[in-house]
Amino acid sequence: MAEGDSCWVAVLVGGVVGFILVVVLNHFWPLLFKGKGGTVPKGSFGWPLLGETFSFLKPHSSNSVGAFLHDHCSRYGKVFKSHLFFSPTVVSCDPELNYFILQTEGKLFECSYPKPIHGILGKVSMLVAVGDTHKRLRNAALSLVTITKSKPEFLHDIENIAIQILDSWKNKPKVIFCEEARKFTFNVIVKQVLGLTPQEPETSEILEDFLTFMRGLISLPLYIPGTPYARAVQARSRISSTVKAIVEKRRARRRNNNDDDDDNNNSKKNSDFLEILLSVDTLSEDEKVSFVLDSLLGGYETTSLLMCMVVHFLSHSPAALQQLKQEHLKIRSMKQKHDHLDWEDYKKMEFTQYVINEALRYGNVVKFVHRKALKDVKYKGYLIPSGWKVLPVFTAVHLDPSLHANAPQFHPWRWESQDPTCKKFTPFGGGSRCCPGSDLAKVEVAFFLHHLVQNFRWKTEGEDQPIAYPYVEFQRGLVLNVDPCSETTM
Repeated sequence: MAEGDSCWVAVLVGGVVGFILVVVLNHFWPLLFKGKGGTVPKGSFGWPLLGETFSFLKPHSSNSVGAFLHDHCSRYGKVFKSHLFFSPTVVSCDPELNYFILQTEGKLFECSYPKPIHGILGKVSMLVAVGDTHKRLRNAALSLVTITKSKPEFLHDIENIAIQILDSWKNKPKVIFCEEARKFTFNVIVKQVLGLTPQEPETSEILEDFLTFMRGLISLPLYIPGTPYARAVQARSRISSTVKAIVEKRRARRRNNNDDDDDNNNSKKNSDFLEILLSVDTLSEDEKVSFVLDSLLGGYETTSLLMCMVVHFLSHSPAALQQLKQEHLKIRSMKQKHDHLDWEDYKKMEFTQYVINEALRYGNVVKFVHRKALKDVKYKGYLIPSGWKVLPVFTAVHLDPSLHANAPQFHPWRWESQDPTCKKFTPFGGGSRCCPGSDLAKVEVAFFLHHLVQNFRWKTEGEDQPIAYPYVEFQRGLVLNVDPCSETTM
């Protein structure tokens, strides 16, 4: 071999060795951190670069903590360190620390999702925004939810769409419930946010792009043409363009709808999120479009998953299903056959709320959230170094037998005496990032159940169950064998 070639080989080998050393040192260097006034929690960092991420993400039943958390909590306690998502991380399965982290958002901790998530959701998404931007978006969301949930039109839309979905089951021996639930929640949220019905062409366009968007959200973050991630980024751009076109059309209609009677009827027809959002002066155009996308995401996936969990757990709890049915029969008996449900009816659905809360606790729609320490944080003898990621794990708290009696069982009656606002129950997060649409989700589920339990009997087919990947889904789509009741109320 020539002397020049030998030199290049030596440089190449040296470069590779140097890179490996940098990766290894960068991975294990945080283990040498020694702070003042506290001790970094015990734990392990796993392999260089990858850490323990794959073990943490290993699929398991959503009503269990999984092998990773069980093993680490047994070895290190409810608070431990690890290396996840390319960062040194403190994992908390402790309700007090979780509550502390959620309540000090923006002061000691801030939202910190992996950068590829930002690429899909957008820089001004409420899900990833921090500081004043997040505060403005959240205030707008809370205002919109407060206005919307008390409007009769909103409640009527939910009920009408639920009846349409269930009416389509009458000649079907079985349905794939996850698909039906998504169809229901998508139709509800598109109607409420954009004023679109399922028959309008924009609805099918948005749904097609939205499904592409959802697949990319949980894919390998490689922006290479043809990959799910790249297609998701492109789908988000198309949805944004569609929403902007709807916004411009709505603005033009508002300018032309001054005193004409027909226009006034249109104004009433379009009393949706978007109509109210156009009047919000504190948000930019991009923030308004991003707000619409966030609403679609939250109203579609999370709510439909909650519906699936409720139906799945009820199918294995005949006593709970029977009591739920009796509650809704009583509510219906006090109304005329075709009367719509109203807010007063919803407030009477006490056991329904117990069932929903128990499905949230037992099924765990959201497993954990991502945060980052803004400074060295000392808490009960623990030290969380500045810059480290922090993962409050809600699943571990919800399924902790020391906090919930008979934790591994679906038992809605526990909520007769247990406060759903306590620190050991955080299904929608907490603090300034608690989901602003959680109340709307519960209304949707409750109204759907009202008609489902009175009009159908069902059994799950096979041993399908919710699996955490860490996102939660039913492997087979939750196939139900359905049978209409002899006396229907629709």
